[in-house]
Amino acid sequence: MTHPHVTDKHPGELADVPGWFPPLDQMLFTWFLERQHKQGTHGDLLELGVYMGKSAILLGRHLRPGETFTVCDLFEGEAPDGANQAETAKSYSSLTRQAFERNYLSFHDTLPKVIAAPSSVVAEKVAPDTCRFVHIDASHLYEHVHGDIGAAHDILLPDGIVVLDDFRSEHTPGVSVAAWEAVLNRGLRPVCLSTQKLYGTWGDPEPLQEDLLEMLRRRTDVGLSVQEAAGHRLIRTRSRGMKPPPFPTSRHYVAPVPAPAPAETAEPRAARPARPAPSRARRLARDLLPPLVTRAVRRARASRA
Repeated sequence: MTHPHVTDKHPGELADVPGWFPPLDQMLFTWFLERQHKQGTHGDLLELGVYMGKSAILLGRHLRPGETFTVCDLFEGEAPDGANQAETAKSYSSLTRQAFERNYLSFHDTLPKVIAAPSSVVAEKVAPDTCRFVHIDASHLYEHVHGDIGAAHDILLPDGIVVLDDFRSEHTPGVSVAAWEAVLNRGLRPVCLSTQKLYGTWGDPEPLQEDLLEMLRRRTDVGLSVQEAAGHRLIRTRSRGMKPPPFPTSRHYVAPVPAPAPAETAEPRAARPARPAPSRARRLARDLLPPLVTRAVRRARASRA
């Protein structure tokens, strides 16, 4: 995430919200959250790092009565250290709390619980064993991601889902190190990998993976492979021209004006009606008149001679 976006308009559709949230991850978020609903799993939602709110807007749609959705971001606040401040200035200079809230309220009636602070404070603000889904997309620096993963472990329910963004991007090696360290040394069990995100759990991943494979194998817009590494089954997914899943439009949506109809072409000239067939009298006149005229002309010439 290195290119800041600027927005000062109310979005009409989720696609209008700036941010990095590919259709593949929109589909996977939706699948995991809907599966939790079908399984009767209750718990809160948490997102660390919201940018302009694109993924938060989708998460908020899956919030059920009695649950809490918490988001945490620096927004315009001071970063906790110089490296984080430099990262924020480079990639998130256009981010403001006002922009996030404007985008979120375009799709929802109420805001989530907003923590405007470094993600390191979230462990103090969100109780342990309360969340069923945590999305980590805050700082890309190893020390911060390491801390965020530790907080997610404590905050998640035993079978909750954690999603780590940018775990394989070339410009975020700190996330890669922290993510795979968590897999190898901290008990995190990968469920699947997308091009951009690692989905994992500290619970049993096998039931999740079996259901996920069943769904993915029915789709033609997902590339799929399964590998084994260090005792973990890794389900790798990639988009094959995938379209984002359906999502309701915002309260500010304006339907596009239909394109004008093409100009009508001139109707072809009506064909000339066929002449009626000549009557019997006309046919006789046509056949007999020329010889009679010829004979009359000959007689007149003979009389003059």
